[in-house]
Amino acid sequence: MFVSIIIMLIVALIVIAVWVSAVQQHREKQEAERRKELAKQKKIIEESEDIIVNSCNIPMSELILRVLQRRVYDALCIMVELSPSNKELKNRLNEAKERLNSQLDPESQADTLSLPDADKQLIALVQGIKRLRHVIRSEHSKGKVDTQLFVAEDRRLEKLQLRINVESQIKRGVSARAANMVGSARQYFEKAFATLNAVTYTDEYVAEKKAQVQAYLEEISTELKASNASAVKKKKEQEQDDLDVLFAPKKKW
Repeated sequence: MFVSIIIMLIVALIVIAVWVSAVQQHREKQEAERRKELAKQKKIIEESEDIIVNSCNIPMSELILRVLQRRVYDALCIMVELSPSNKELKNRLNEAKERLNSQLDPESQADTLSLPDADKQLIALVQGIKRLRHVIRSEHSKGKVDTQLFVAEDRRLEKLQLRINVESQIKRGVSARAANMVGSARQYFEKAFATLNAVTYTDEYVAEKKAQVQAYLEEISTELKASNASAVKKKKEQEQDDLDVLFAPKKKW
């Protein structure tokens, strides 16, 4: 009888130990998932706020700014739900809500773009636009952006990206030409022309830039032909001079 009780106690202890272990593992799994979700939402907030900060470099419409602000607000809501005792997150949530309800400055929405001179800044600008398009596409897939508005904004950003690409190539071509680097200038203009030909639409900007780049290429082609003709003429004159020297009558001393 005593042995049976001991066995039952041992079995009970084993069951309790297994149950406690299972509960502990479940809690650890929940905590790991909570931290993973918090990290995910934090990344969304940082990405969105970084794009908003860069709005001074990338022209953004009111729709895009609202989408980004809503994205930050929704992420903070999830974080507060996961960490209800975190006062800092609650304060940030209130601030995000206020920004979402505030009016935007119309002057900050001007569709103007100034190209940076440094290549690194130019690359950062293009990458910023690509990130922005990715965010808007992601929000549209979640049903948070109307399809018609999404198409219009994505096309606007696509055209902006085209402008950066084309005008940077033209700018480099003009600089190379001014430095008498005709070959490099032609390559830059040809790249710009190929980029314009690759687009699937035609508007006033595309037509204007095509004409401008084509004019540059024609001017360079004329210059190269003139330069080649001059070089050929000079070579013939040099050859003639060599022949004259060779067959000239020898002087008697």
